[in-house]
Amino acid sequence: MKKQLSRLAAFALLGAAPLLSAQAVKAAPMAPRAAACPAPVPDTARCYTGEDGTGALYWIAIPGGWAKNANRVLVMHAHGGPETGPPQLARSEEDLKRWAVTVKAGYAWAGSTYRRGGYGVTMAAEDTERLRQIFVRHFGQPHRTLLHGQSYGGGVAAKAAELYAPAGDAAMPKSSYDGLLLTSGVIGGGNNNYDFRLDLRVVYQYVCRNHPRPDEPQYPLWMGLPMDSKLTRADLAARVKACTGVGLPAAQRTPEQVARLKTILSVVKIPERSLVGHLSWATWLFQDLVQKRLGGRNPFGNIGVVYQGSADDAALNAGVLRYAADPQAKGALAADSQPTGRTSLPTVGLHAMDDPTAFVELENAYRRIRDAAGTGDRLVQSFSDEHEHSYLSDSEYPALFGALLDWIDKGEKPTPEGLVQRCKALMPRYDIDGKNGCRIQPAWQAPALESRVPSRAP
Repeated sequence: MKKQLSRLAAFALLGAAPLLSAQAVKAAPMAPRAAACPAPVPDTARCYTGEDGTGALYWIAIPGGWAKNANRVLVMHAHGGPETGPPQLARSEEDLKRWAVTVKAGYAWAGSTYRRGGYGVTMAAEDTERLRQIFVRHFGQPHRTLLHGQSYGGGVAAKAAELYAPAGDAAMPKSSYDGLLLTSGVIGGGNNNYDFRLDLRVVYQYVCRNHPRPDEPQYPLWMGLPMDSKLTRADLAARVKACTGVGLPAAQRTPEQVARLKTILSVVKIPERSLVGHLSWATWLFQDLVQKRLGGRNPFGNIGVVYQGSADDAALNAGVLRYAADPQAKGALAADSQPTGRTSLPTVGLHAMDDPTAFVELENAYRRIRDAAGTGDRLVQSFSDEHEHSYLSDSEYPALFGALLDWIDKGEKPTPEGLVQRCKALMPRYDIDGKNGCRIQPAWQAPALESRVPSRAP
């Protein structure tokens, strides 16, 4: 009982405790309303929008003839982010348009905005499940229901799989879901996922000294930004540009800017194209996570971390700001977001080897979690030589869905080699322009996360 109470207390810090969820669902959800399907969703599909009774908005798309199909499949989509503003229906619409290939492949699609902006993995998992129930209530029970988690939504879907399809729990009713697809997943848990962004803040500040500037109020960098700060994303981009030249043609950068940029990118191991994005998340997402969800307590620490890759590592390590993580905050973040690996669902993953946003090494961390939980035999991971995060090749997604369904229905466990053959066969249908195709590299495996992000003290 004590362990359960401490877990609930940890969830409460993040606004995701069961009691809070129970209060949130008292309002009756809005029945789905017919809406015009956005392009490129097929013209034959039917689309609906609504509100789930907690503040989460949603889009639903159902292919033509889906209701009469005995093998009808629903894909529940958990979106990336998290967004730090209030829920916007356009967020779910954007995901529907991006993954219109799901509907083209004959599957129904449903995606929630989540009930509020900001961090909360368990909350978002609950909202995804609530939308599934709304779908079933109004459109009937699918033959199969798949969870698709993208980016931050990968962590959400992994959490939902553990909550609603746990491994080895004979007392649980029939699982809400049949299979799990994780693409470009941020799936190491909040601590593993975001430690490197504290590294970025301290290294950037050591090099540039303009976030904050010396004449501005100083604050611990793990808090992201003071709540009363007027700094905008454009302001931050301008500061990065002034210090490193990012945003200028390479030929217009000063030697000092080139040197500063090289130090930051080499030490933190991120590409130039994602520097401003990661620094923004380490500002406004940290502000939300630490100050709104964790009561101002710090879940991130870098005591004892050894930074390498600069022209003078000794000076760097002596000069960067150091912070100790608050154990309660660290535990609360882990309770909300850290995967346990305890799910019965067959799971297929795809991650670009050169993902600039979610390190591909997180896949290695998730593999170790699943293996430790005894569910590693239910996980098949694949990797492509793509360079994107938000969306990969059109033919790869239906190949993954199809392989996952064959695993569920026929017991045919996929292999990376088999996924290659599947998506090559689907290229004439989905990759009409021939620009992307199937980019899966079946022999490749993700390195350990520690090879990219310095280890922390326990």
